[in-house]
Amino acid sequence: MIKPEAVAAGNMGKILNMIIDNGYKVIALKYTRLSRQEAGSFYAVHKERPFYGELVDYMASGPIVAAILEKDNAVLGFRDLIGATDPAQAAEGTIRKRFAESKAKNAVHGSDSDENAAIEGAFFFSGREQF
Repeated sequence: MIKPEAVAAGNMGKILNMIIDNGYKVIALKYTRLSRQEAGSFYAVHKERPFYGELVDYMASGPIVAAILEKDNAVLGFRDLIGATDPAQAAEGTIRKRFAESKAKNAVHGSDSDENAAIEGAFFFSGREQF
């Protein structure tokens, strides 16, 4: 997912190009905006964390780009491509190093497991929206 501040900054095309240039096939793509309720549901795993309310507000603050990507070892490879959560700690050449504003506004979300990737993909896309 490309997060609200990266979309607002006009970086969605640049980020998508980096993803595609790194060998990912986009099998679903959607430009949308989450309601506060939808953002809360998507990030429910963090509900007990102190940053949850701020995260939900942020994710509902503007349009996002949701995507399902395909590639061998996609989840692990994408985690490497996006870089550390804190852009100050992210490796050169990563999406977050290049486009993130801060640890909280870190430009992109990537699933942390194949299981969560399937759950998160189903959150945004029906089967007929996946190619």
